[in-house]
Amino acid sequence: MGIEVTLPQGTYRGRASDGVLSFKGVPYAAAPVGDLRFAPPQPPPPVAGVVDASRYGPTVSGPPQRSAVMAELVPDPTIPGENGLNLSVWTPDTGASLPVFVWIHGGGFVTGTGAVTAFDGSAFARDGVVAVVINYRLAVEGFLQIAGTVANRGLLDQVAALKWVRDNIAAFGGDPARVTIAGESAGGMSVLTLLATPGARGLFHRAISQSGDGHHVHTPDQAARVTAQLCADLGVAESPEALGAVPGDLLHRTLNEVIGAVQAGRDPKWRALNRLVVQPVVDGDVLPRHPVEAYADGAGADAALLVGTNANEYGLFTIPTGLADALDEPMLEALVGRLGVDPREMIATYRDLMPSADHADLFMAIQSDWFAGVPIVRAVEAREKAGAASYAYEFAWDPPTFGGRLGACHTLEVPFVFDTLADPWGARLRGDAPPQPLADEMHGAWVAFVSGTVDWPAYGRDRLVQRFDIESTVVRDPYPGRHGAWDGII
Repeated sequence: MGIEVTLPQGTYRGRASDGVLSFKGVPYAAAPVGDLRFAPPQPPPPVAGVVDASRYGPTVSGPPQRSAVMAELVPDPTIPGENGLNLSVWTPDTGASLPVFVWIHGGGFVTGTGAVTAFDGSAFARDGVVAVVINYRLAVEGFLQIAGTVANRGLLDQVAALKWVRDNIAAFGGDPARVTIAGESAGGMSVLTLLATPGARGLFHRAISQSGDGHHVHTPDQAARVTAQLCADLGVAESPEALGAVPGDLLHRTLNEVIGAVQAGRDPKWRALNRLVVQPVVDGDVLPRHPVEAYADGAGADAALLVGTNANEYGLFTIPTGLADALDEPMLEALVGRLGVDPREMIATYRDLMPSADHADLFMAIQSDWFAGVPIVRAVEAREKAGAASYAYEFAWDPPTFGGRLGACHTLEVPFVFDTLADPWGARLRGDAPPQPLADEMHGAWVAFVSGTVDWPAYGRDRLVQRFDIESTVVRDPYPGRHGAWDGII
């Protein structure tokens, strides 16, 4: 059974299955090739006839995942084609006027795709929400600061997708006045960055950030150093023309080498870049200010925010990779020292709070708090200064996998949110029998938020957090001693 939707750009034929209509691979912008490769996104060209929208569209070109372990556990599908600036829509009724959920995938602004099958929006559509999953430019094309062209092109792609939603989602049964943006990891960082992006103002009305924060932005100087290193390694000028002439495989391979060199922490010149190597830049135009500073002055205050983290984010990068087995005191000190803190003092603080923790436990706790836990609190605190409502959560279910040491790690919550536990993506992390009732609860909470309600109190002065687990509950200030260790640092 097929169904068609006619838009100003043309007519698209989707698929109907179990009461859900899906339209995949619909372009929201022109193909970013040729003169448009490093340019701001342009409107999609009109299409003739009826276009098949029954399958995912092309994925955005970018470097492969640098870790073979991560590529196996949470793989990125690759679909060839010219225009990766496309999106997919799931709806129960094209004639309705339903709230809209727009998902921005993660991947460190370098990898990832909206074609991951665990992001299937059928459960949202089943529960009365129009779901949209977008792709956007990554890595060099999306986020490298390049003289002679606009910065934050990947962020501008996200804004372009939201404008497309505003202008077209009614044809799919969505209400453009009730749009929630959401994302995980770099997608969650994107959400919090969009809250402070003037060009995105009015394009969404609620926001959900999973395991992301507003601190993942570069200053222009930091971004320039990354560009200079990449171009020096390639032996080319710092211009869109010179970079555009480099074969894609070489460009991506060299960027991965730069990322590896920066993250190794051996060269003192990279000490200030202790977060992601490629990420949005505070360019004074697309992103005028650091997001967290902007929140305190009211940026994004008109959008309610659901924001949270997983209890053991860094378990993903520590347990399956074998790092846990290699950690000793000198290595722990060296890794913590890269975070811009006194490593012995920080380790001693956590050791006092976690007296039974081994080196891996300490590393995961410190890294998780630095990466997302504390920056998320800082973002919420800044929003509260402007009177903005924020609702906090923690995903705390511990899977039995990897000897029970993995914990509630990075990405683990995603199939619970989408109610796609049967999907193979990430299955080795959660095991053979993940708790469906928890997925019912968490997915239901996301549907409720998108629809305008929340079942737990705002974070507020009492620092209230909804903890999702086999027995979910609201807790007060889950990690006061740990978060306090970062005062004046984050």
